[in-house]
Amino acid sequence: MQSCESSGDSADDPLSRGLRRRGQPRVVVIGAGLAGLAAAKALLEQGFTDVSVLEASSRIGGRVQSVRLGHATFELGATWIHGSHGNPVYHLAEANGLLEETTDGERSVGRISLYSRNGVACYLTNHGRRIPKDVVEEFSDLYNEVYNLTQEFFQHGKPVNAESQNSVGVFTREEVRNRIRNDPDDPEATKRLKLAMIQQYLKVESCESSSHSMDEVSLSAFGEWTEIPGAHHIIPSGFMRVVELLAEGIPAHVIQLGKPVRCIHWDQASARPRGPEIEPRDEGHHNHDAGEGGRSGEGPPGGRWGEDEQWPVVVECEDCEVIPADHVIVTVSLGVLKRQYTSFFRPGLPAEKVAAIHRLGIGTTDKIFLEFEEPFWGPECNSLRFVWEDEAESCTLTYPPELWYRKICGFDVLYPPERYGHVLSGWICGEEALVMERCDDEAVAEICTEMLRQFTGNPNIPKPRRILRSSWGSNPYFRGSYSYTQVGSSGADVEKLAKPLPYTESSKMAHGSSTKQQPGHLLSSKGPEQSLDSIRGSRKPMQVLFSGEATHRKYYSTTHGALLSGQREAARLIEMYRDLFQQGP
Repeated sequence: MQSCESSGDSADDPLSRGLRRRGQPRVVVIGAGLAGLAAAKALLEQGFTDVSVLEASSRIGGRVQSVRLGHATFELGATWIHGSHGNPVYHLAEANGLLEETTDGERSVGRISLYSRNGVACYLTNHGRRIPKDVVEEFSDLYNEVYNLTQEFFQHGKPVNAESQNSVGVFTREEVRNRIRNDPDDPEATKRLKLAMIQQYLKVESCESSSHSMDEVSLSAFGEWTEIPGAHHIIPSGFMRVVELLAEGIPAHVIQLGKPVRCIHWDQASARPRGPEIEPRDEGHHNHDAGEGGRSGEGPPGGRWGEDEQWPVVVECEDCEVIPADHVIVTVSLGVLKRQYTSFFRPGLPAEKVAAIHRLGIGTTDKIFLEFEEPFWGPECNSLRFVWEDEAESCTLTYPPELWYRKICGFDVLYPPERYGHVLSGWICGEEALVMERCDDEAVAEICTEMLRQFTGNPNIPKPRRILRSSWGSNPYFRGSYSYTQVGSSGADVEKLAKPLPYTESSKMAHGSSTKQQPGHLLSSKGPEQSLDSIRGSRKPMQVLFSGEATHRKYYSTTHGALLSGQREAARLIEMYRDLFQQGP
C-alpha cells in the first residue's frame, strides 16, 4: 500500500471549520450524489455536527447532470421523476415550483417510455420505409401483453421454466415470436416486420433497464421493481435543481469536491494491539476553541495518533490525506464497487457481500443529442425508431465494435421546440455504448446522420450543427448508469449489498432504540461525554454503511431510490445514537 503522510495543522482545512461538540460521532459520506446529499442533510438536521462529504469529481449531483445550452437544459443523466404519489423527489420539486412549466408532453401517466408523448412514433426500417400505423399498434398491444406476463413470475410466484433461462429477453422474444408466427390473419410480409420489431423493442427495454441486453435481466426478479403511482414528470429547468435544493441545507465546508477515496480501513479498533494500518491525521487542529466542546490538544505533537485513540474507521484519500471516522456512508455506484471492491476496503468485504456485488448487474445507457438548424421530421412525429429488417430471426443484441451504431434504438424529438430548438435525443446501451464513448464527436455525428438518412430515405438530411452526449460507462467515478437484477440475482442481493459492516448480532445499539425522540435536535452536547469514547474501543457497529440506488430493493435504478437509501442509512445512525445523545425535556 502506498504510504500516506498525516496532514499537518491547517486553519484552511474544510473539516476544521465545522463545529465539533464533545462526544459527537464523526460521519464521512463518500459521494455527493442524491444518496450522499440526502444522508448528510438528514444527519445535519438531527444535530450531527461532524459530518463531511467527500466527492471524487468536480461537481455535486452524481448521475444527475443537467447541461445548459442556449435557452434549454439537457439531461445527460436522470431525466424523469418516476411517479408522484409519495415520491420524495416529486414532492421536493413540486413544493419548490420546479414543475410549473412542465408541459403535457413532459408528463406521462402511463408506463414510462424513453420517448415524448407528443405526436406519433415513426417506425422506420433500414430500407427507408415507414411501418404502417396499424401494424405498429398491433405489435405494441402484443408486446405489452407479454411484458405484463414478465411481471407475474415474481408478483404471483409463477415458476420459471428452463426454456426461458430465467431471462426477460429470452422469454419475451420467444413468447412474442410464437404468437406472431401462430397468427393466422397476418401475411408473411407483415409477420416478418413484426418479428424484426421485437429487437427494436428489446433495445428500448435494455436502455430503460440499463442492461447490455434484456437477455441478462432476471425474469424471476423482474416484477419486484415497484412503480410509484401517479404521473412521471420532466423538470424543464433541469434535474440538477433537485440536487441544488438538497444541497442548500448543507454548509459549504461540509462538501469537499475533487476528493477521490483510495481505501476505507474499517474495523481498526478491533484489530488492536497491532495498531491501525495507516496513521490518521491529527484531529486536534479541527477545533481551535476548546470552549466549543472541541477536542483540541488531544493529538500528540507532529500530527500522530497514539494507541489510546482508537477510531474504528480511517478513510484514505487519493491525495494521501487520511481521515479518521466513527462511521462511513458509501454511496459509490455498483459499477465502481464491481471494479474496485478488492482494493477499496481493508479488511476485505465479507463473502456474502462480494457475491451480491458480482451477481447484481449494472450497465451503460447513454444519450446522444443532435441539434439541427431546421427539422426534417413532420410536426406530428415524436420519435424515429429504427427497425433492422434483417434482425427478424436474430437471437442476440450484441454487435461487433464496428457495428456499434446498430444498438441505437432510435431518436426522440424534444418538445416543445420553443424551449429546446430542433433537437433529437438518441439512446444506446450496453457494450456498444462503451464503443460509442470512445469515438469522437465528429465520428458519432457522421454515423448518426447516415443512419437518419438511411432510415428516413432522405439523403439530403444535413449534419447536425451541434452534438452533446453522455459517457457514463467510461467515467471512472460511475462505471455505468444504474443497476438491474441480473440473471442469477434477486432482491435479496440488494439487501445484502445494503447491509452495514461489521455484521453484528441484533442489539439495541445496532438496530436502534424504541425510545421516543424529544423535540429539537437529536444530538446534544449535554449527552454523556464518555459514551462515544467507550464504544470506540470495542467492535463498533455500523462502521461502514451502504447507500445509492443499487441498495434499494424496490426502487433500484431511480433517483427516489437513491434519495431514500441515503435517508435510510442516516436513520440507522440517528437511531443508534438516540439513547446516547437524546436531548432532555
